[in-house]
Amino acid sequence: MKSRIQPTDEAARDLAQKLLCDARFAALAVVLEDGSPLVTRVAFGRSASGQPLSLISGLAAHTRALQVNPVCSVLIGEPSIKGDPLTHPRLSLQATATFVHHHSAPFKEMAAHYLRDHPKAKLYIGLSDFSFVLFSANIGHLNAGFGKAFTLSPSDMGLTG
Repeated sequence: MKSRIQPTDEAARDLAQKLLCDARFAALAVVLEDGSPLVTRVAFGRSASGQPLSLISGLAAHTRALQVNPVCSVLIGEPSIKGDPLTHPRLSLQATATFVHHHSAPFKEMAAHYLRDHPKAKLYIGLSDFSFVLFSANIGHLNAGFGKAFTLSPSDMGLTG
């Protein structure tokens, strides 16, 4: 069967980068300790260097899952109120999670940057059970609408150096 994946072009790169820049929340998929899947909604942002991240509580099931198995997937891009939801662009990242704990020096720097885009997080960012999770994307799958599927590298998405 012929692959339906299109060659990555500048329009796909631009769209993926726009989705990453505009997203304020995402769906996070993890594997629980018993091997079952879990998908949850998380806050989404980017570090000062542009790496995708989330601020999560140690009380959450997805946090415990990532501590045991850091392999995950992050889906960004939400449909608008109008139109068919399947025609709206979305980007899935296959990633590995790394924690930046509350008591660490990088946490304070990340917190100041994060609060610029997520000011309401000020209510809980200081709680000791919260950590940042950085998502190191291995590959991106962009669905830009019907018949518009692309596979992107981290550099295609502007996630490297």
